[in-house]
Amino acid sequence: MKAPAKPAVTRLLLFSHTTGYQLRAFNDAAERLGVELVFVTDRCHRLDDPWQDRAVAVRFHEVSTSLRAIIDRARRTPVQGVIAVGDRPVVVAACAAEALGLDWHHPEGALASTDKRRARRLFREAGLPSPSFEIHRVADVVQDPERLRASIARFPVVLKPLGLSGSRGVIRADDFEACQSAVWRIKALLARPEIRSARTGLEDEIIVERYIDGAEYALEGVLTRGALQTLAIFDKPDPLVGPFFEETIYTTPSRLPEALQLSLSEAVRRGAAALGLRHGPIHAEARITANGMIYLLEIAGRPIGGLCSRVLTFGSGLSLEELLIHHAIGDDISHLRREARGAAVMMIPIPQRGVYKGVTGEDAARAVRGVTEIRITAKPDQLLEQLPEAGSYLGFIFARGATAADAETSVRSAHRTLSFAIAREVGVVSARA
Repeated sequence: MKAPAKPAVTRLLLFSHTTGYQLRAFNDAAERLGVELVFVTDRCHRLDDPWQDRAVAVRFHEVSTSLRAIIDRARRTPVQGVIAVGDRPVVVAACAAEALGLDWHHPEGALASTDKRRARRLFREAGLPSPSFEIHRVADVVQDPERLRASIARFPVVLKPLGLSGSRGVIRADDFEACQSAVWRIKALLARPEIRSARTGLEDEIIVERYIDGAEYALEGVLTRGALQTLAIFDKPDPLVGPFFEETIYTTPSRLPEALQLSLSEAVRRGAAALGLRHGPIHAEARITANGMIYLLEIAGRPIGGLCSRVLTFGSGLSLEELLIHHAIGDDISHLRREARGAAVMMIPIPQRGVYKGVTGEDAARAVRGVTEIRITAKPDQLLEQLPEAGSYLGFIFARGATAADAETSVRSAHRTLSFAIAREVGVVSARA
């Protein structure tokens, strides 16, 4: 019997929002590898291919309707795999992969990875360390603060919106007064139109959990039918103790003892299995206490976000996006390892609220030893916000060095040469008729 003929064109479905640095990074990677991408994006289906990329127009909150459009396209244009960028696209990608018989994360696993409530319960059921927590509707605890007080055994606690990712809306409270203030601040954030329009179904709920004292780490990995390949472990050298949790620097390779790195990888493998993630990229966040206890904060069924992936290269220079495309089309990537040199990325923090006007010192920053790239992503006249409301950074600084410590020194030195002009926000006063 003859083996099935190899498709003339290797093609992948790429699930993503309409904008984003990762979308372009995957597109560039696919072109280098000779792989065709079929974009599945949340654009208006009534527009006649406005970007001229023949994308499948979907709404990530309308899974059934989106699936019909995806399956129809796949029947006419067969695909060999899927990739998803961003939390919401992961769920639709999982449902589409199941419908098309392609390897990817299980739909229930993808859904659990985007819901802190489900994730915490599943981690606990799997025997993984997990902080005590309670779930509240924001409106309920605003109307009846005593309900919130009664649910907290001791402080400090951390309040997190269930429907937001990263550090957005995450606030530490050391007493009940701070807790009430945090609730009101989160309530205002969740009322914003752009957040309501995401329709995650979780916009009205928060998780209140015990604060875990420890250093934070991130793990970038890929699952192949349940087997975890750890691609990188990132240290976060700046302390993340609150009241807000702005991530600034990632460095790799990790300076954790090797035994603790292996324990972190095993905890992430168990956590991914508990959620139902089985095939594809994962990005995990964890806290490790002084006595070596590992608490998983989240495991997302997607790669690291934004431009941060540029800090990683593999083998003879493959980008993370190229590696993941190879994995998605069924190639063996088990032999690929991250480069041996130290690397660091700084997500440039926003020093104050205001209107972005520009930056000086870029040439001096690029001249710093070890710096490989500086990308200022803030746009002129863009309103900048700090955490917990912020949803972006000023930009990114990348560096490499003999060690992770050398790369960290480079990004810090480059950051000190940059000066950002941020004007005071001008309020609008409406006159009565």
